[in-house]
Amino acid sequence: MIVGIDLGTTNSLVAVWRNGAPELVPNALESLLTPSVVGLDDEGRVLVGQAAKERLQTHPQLTAALFKRHMGSAHELRLGTRSFRPEELSALVLRSLKADVERRYGETVTEAVISVPAYFNDAQRKATKIAGELAGLKVERLINEPTAAALAYGLHQRDSASSFLVFDLGGGTFDVSILELFDGVMEVRASAGDNFLGGEDFDTVLVQAFVAAHANRSDMPSLTEPNIAHRLRREAERVRHALGQADSATFVLRHGSGQWEQTFTQAQLAELCAPLLVRLRTPIETALRDARIRPSELDEVLLVGGTTRMPMIRRMVAGLFGRFPSIALNPDESIALGAAVQAALKARDAALEEVVLTDVCPYTLGIEVAVSVGESTQAGHYLPIIERNCVVPVSRVKTVSTLRHHQRVVQLKIYQGESRWVKENIYLGEMDIEVPVAPAGEISIDVRFTYDNNGLLEAEALINRTGERRILVIENNPGVLDPEEVRKRLAALANLKIHPREQQVNSLLNARLERLYQESLGDLRQRLDHMANRFQQVLDTQNDRAIRELRLQLTQQLDELEQGLWR
Repeated sequence: MIVGIDLGTTNSLVAVWRNGAPELVPNALESLLTPSVVGLDDEGRVLVGQAAKERLQTHPQLTAALFKRHMGSAHELRLGTRSFRPEELSALVLRSLKADVERRYGETVTEAVISVPAYFNDAQRKATKIAGELAGLKVERLINEPTAAALAYGLHQRDSASSFLVFDLGGGTFDVSILELFDGVMEVRASAGDNFLGGEDFDTVLVQAFVAAHANRSDMPSLTEPNIAHRLRREAERVRHALGQADSATFVLRHGSGQWEQTFTQAQLAELCAPLLVRLRTPIETALRDARIRPSELDEVLLVGGTTRMPMIRRMVAGLFGRFPSIALNPDESIALGAAVQAALKARDAALEEVVLTDVCPYTLGIEVAVSVGESTQAGHYLPIIERNCVVPVSRVKTVSTLRHHQRVVQLKIYQGESRWVKENIYLGEMDIEVPVAPAGEISIDVRFTYDNNGLLEAEALINRTGERRILVIENNPGVLDPEEVRKRLAALANLKIHPREQQVNSLLNARLERLYQESLGDLRQRLDHMANRFQQVLDTQNDRAIRELRLQLTQQLDELEQGLWR
């Protein structure tokens, strides 16, 4: 069975193709959204999703979030006594989604189409494929998130030629892609983006503004105090969401016997976030320029990603393009639905007409070279081989020559970026090529880059004098696991104890009670303590009916409590 997965920064979703349409699969809590949060419970078992998210505040040393932002790097996050790489944490999320599908349909999931931000680089894409492998999934296809969104909207089924722009602003990344549909071909004309811009950054702005507003109060708790930073971010997220529905919302922090409040309006938020809005405009302008298309020539603008619910984002997009954007689909769900469509296309489902999808390489790929400047030679220059926004798959070649007399080795260093200096671009990998000894400039090497549909790069060097070839699929990116390390990590993950799926609803309630207890004082704290003890007593009876009834009762009381008191 093949599935489509949106592996998100803040939330992840999984969808399948059933009865001629994509269908989202709920998790053990009957929610379509699974928070991309992983933690360990008090017994060292792995928690994934909402229960882990509830423990971010109460057990920060045992919980990890936002690890997608570190994909493709050597960054490690510590949970208790263990360290995990971003690929491993992502694999645990993927495992959870895989289990949800298998439980619902009684079939084994063996393969997945996983979405990635269009602007993910080679190392980040490889890390995503490795995460799938660690989760026990065959990942032959990665799909760019904007392309997945276009599939979800059914744009590939339209009869007439059209051009459209996908504006994808999620929790942690921003992508913009311009696509064109003609004669059964959906072609990406240009992509641009920012891998470190999303809803989390808008939350950071709110936290900074709140802290600044109370900076002169000596009793204001320090951000270094336990749990304060998590509580501020949680409240910032709530306020941001509230401002999507109302003109104003009050940011509240309670700590000890003190309480601090600050009311924000939509206008204030827009003013505070003006620098972020400028950052959003730059990739849009780049994509339009690279696609050689004017805003007025676009037939449609699609909004994707939960952060696009913010009114100021929708106003900005409407102002830029002179029209209201399309918001027919739930912005949180469209990418997973599109990934399922791609999965069905890959499986050649009879309900789908054949459609050819073409994508682009969203960044320039090249090598470091030395150039002659007057009578001297200057190293560190960038020689582009594949220019950004070339249609993929693509293969390009450039010829370079030896620099010194009797040179024995040529070192090819591979970079990604748009600067003329390699020091300002992103290093991807390198290979050493032994060459015949000869005077400078007499040995030439054809350097060919091939970039495939999954955004993976192969470099080939041909020594013209000898006809010898060297090929490198860029696997030694800094931070990317090699095959042997993948095997070791896979074995280590197999030994982890996973929190029982059937206990997740109870674990979630326990975690929520613990969080609210820590946030409360006085009589309310005693009331929450009583509720937690009562629930534990019923859990100990192992009476499923009694547990279910009390769980529903306590959940309703907590909902009312948070809506009435904390809001």
